[in-house]
Amino acid sequence: MKKTLMILLSAVSMITVSACAQPTPQTAAPQPAPAAAPSAANDKPAAKAPRIASVSIHLTNDLLALGITPVGSVIGGDLKAFLPHVADRLKDTKPLGVVTEPDMEAILSLKPDVIYLDKQYAGKDISKYEKIAPSVVFDLDEGTWRDHLKKIGKLVDRDKEAETFIKDYEAQKERVKGLINTKLGKDATVMAVRVTAKELRLFGTRRPMGPLLYEDLGLKPAKGVEKVSKDKAFDVISQEVLPDYDADAIFVIVNREDGAEKLYKQIESNPIWQGLKAVKSQHVYLIPDQPWLDYSALGTKMALDDAEKKFAK
Repeated sequence: MKKTLMILLSAVSMITVSACAQPTPQTAAPQPAPAAAPSAANDKPAAKAPRIASVSIHLTNDLLALGITPVGSVIGGDLKAFLPHVADRLKDTKPLGVVTEPDMEAILSLKPDVIYLDKQYAGKDISKYEKIAPSVVFDLDEGTWRDHLKKIGKLVDRDKEAETFIKDYEAQKERVKGLINTKLGKDATVMAVRVTAKELRLFGTRRPMGPLLYEDLGLKPAKGVEKVSKDKAFDVISQEVLPDYDADAIFVIVNREDGAEKLYKQIESNPIWQGLKAVKSQHVYLIPDQPWLDYSALGTKMALDDAEKKFAK
């Protein structure tokens, strides 16, 4: 009996040792979740921009606002070069002459897919462009830069980019309106003038200056500004009539030419100028011709940037 008990105890001991020698089961390491399959939107390749020859500096800058660089573009008439505020974005763009006399041979050499034209300058004679490539004519006096940007967005499959640009602009516009109201007062009246080497020009309510000042920023035109002919951007005025406008603030563009600087200094020293309400209250704002005279999506946005900097001080 004792011998049998010893045999049983020995067997149990061997089983116990064997069990302890077995490896401890390990919990399986979590496996990374499989990457989500790309959506159809992500699968869609970015729309390839067509080769566009732009016979309008404003349409060129609408294209730049959408991230599209035209293969060719006309240049600024006075500057005989690309406008300074966008020149760095047009390093790979071929100059096509000025809009009134575009270089047709240069356009032809580019072999564009499409040509964008400004109705004001292309007029009815678009057949010469059509012989090179399909042409799209824009009436820049019809609608606003927003409408032009949306039209281009549809043509180049960048509708969303156009909508985003406009949405961001609208938000910034409201911010700048608040800054200006704080600085000038809610009911302040303003006027915008340009000094050239030979004359003083008063801008009206139409483009290029009017829409930004009197529509987007909601400023009130000084009395008499609304009388500027609707058929043109400005009227030539004399220094003697400046007090008649009685503006609370004046935006001033001085041409880059030496004669313009000389004339502006003469105006500043004139007692008539020194007696103006805007001058006495130090609400005269010197602004650059570009981008303020560039009535395009990008030009207007950059002018708004400049206004925000000035009135945030």
